[in-house]
Amino acid sequence: MTPVQIAARTEQFLQSVQLPVLAPFLADWPRTYQCRTVAAGGLPVLRWLSTIATDPAAFGADVVSALCEAAPSLAWRQSYTLKDLESAFLDNYGWTEIMGLSGPVASERIACGFLLLGPFTHYPHHHHEAEEFYLPLSGTAAWQQGEAPWQERPPGAAIHHISGESHAMRTGAGPLLALYLWRSANLAQKARLDNAEA
Repeated sequence: MTPVQIAARTEQFLQSVQLPVLAPFLADWPRTYQCRTVAAGGLPVLRWLSTIATDPAAFGADVVSALCEAAPSLAWRQSYTLKDLESAFLDNYGWTEIMGLSGPVASERIACGFLLLGPFTHYPHHHHEAEEFYLPLSGTAAWQQGEAPWQERPPGAAIHHISGESHAMRTGAGPLLALYLWRSANLAQKARLDNAEA
């Protein structure tokens, strides 16, 4: 499964979900795909993909299967280092961009990719200028937006973060795979931990 095929399958999947919040993201989706070569890179968190690949409760099974198949050929990255967070977090965290400024499919207005978190992992409060949409595909995690109560979000639950909104997530006994979308005129920005600015 090539990144272009994953991007096309992901777009079809998102169109089928029919969520109003997705309309501006899909409006910015490229009409044609321009590709670039991106070197593959793995991370320790990929060890959880075998669990996710066999999850009978996965949402968007075709997309999950395509990602798991293509994972070894994708560039998996992290936004943080040991200066920011402990090794236990970094061993259970990673993301890959399918489409955007650095992914194999070029886009300047929208980024699309996948977040992977291992079990019992707390991704602390962070924020970014980009408007963000998450769709959990496998695994249930708790999500917090601002100071609101934590909420369990199962596969298929829509999670929308407005620009600059602080948010966090934490997994339970299983790993989490979530599809993400970023929408911004500045996709080069980075997510920033809230406590880094204290």
